[in-house]
Amino acid sequence: MAQLRDLGTRSVIARIAEEIRFEHSVFALPFAYLGMILAARGLPTLSQVLWITVAMVAARTLAMSANRLIDRELDARNPRTSRRALPTGRLTSRQMLLASVASLAVFLFAAAQLNPLCLALAPFAAAFVVGYSYTKRFTILSHFFLGLADAIAPVGGWLAVAGSLSAEPIVLALAVAAWIGGFDVIYACQDVEFDREHGLHSIPARYGIATALRVSSWMHIFTAVALLALWPIAHLGYAYLVGWAISCALLVYEHRLVRPDDLSKLGIAFFNVNGYIAVVLFVFTYLGL
Repeated sequence: MAQLRDLGTRSVIARIAEEIRFEHSVFALPFAYLGMILAARGLPTLSQVLWITVAMVAARTLAMSANRLIDRELDARNPRTSRRALPTGRLTSRQMLLASVASLAVFLFAAAQLNPLCLALAPFAAAFVVGYSYTKRFTILSHFFLGLADAIAPVGGWLAVAGSLSAEPIVLALAVAAWIGGFDVIYACQDVEFDREHGLHSIPARYGIATALRVSSWMHIFTAVALLALWPIAHLGYAYLVGWAISCALLVYEHRLVRPDDLSKLGIAFFNVNGYIAVVLFVFTYLGL
């Protein structure tokens, strides 16, 4: 009987990990690591790396599990998301709530292992990454809220090591916010008709796909400018400029994958290209130090 319960628990955990795309945490980790290595001017202590990693993965798990729980009714109505675990009954709302609570506890514990400032700010960060899911119900600025939620990562990585704020993490956070927010504008193009029918707010739903793609392009131009500004502010070497150029080229490629009349390659842009950009930025920033 105990073995059956154990198998059932593992099955639920596996379904939750699959539903929140747990493996994609690796795409978000470089954001925190960038702030970490900039603050340390290299690699920090092993303990700091460990707890920053745990905090980042837990925060992302909290954000994704809460999003699935908050949007479960909308997901059930949307043909694109109706096969997710909650609408189909493969997971229950209680199970997803437990995942959210557990990830919040792990996040707060990890923050406590870093420094008092991280622990003091952790509840506000948690509230922000959870609260983002509600924003599309009342504002087209929901894309920017998601960008800001992701921008917490480099600031958190910096604070975990330095214990105080500076210009570098702010510039990096602005770049990340525009980058992720700009891509969320593209991602929302998939749901234009659904959003309009159900009173949800997004730039594509309000202004159309063509305009939304232009807005996204300008946001990513801002990302490129902010990342370039980081070079002198953080006193980075020329290796960083190589990574910056590669990242800009990948952003251009990302935009070439999607067109107003063809969103079929959007998944490649989201899961592949964005992951490459994050890794490239981390590697070449480290080399630039």
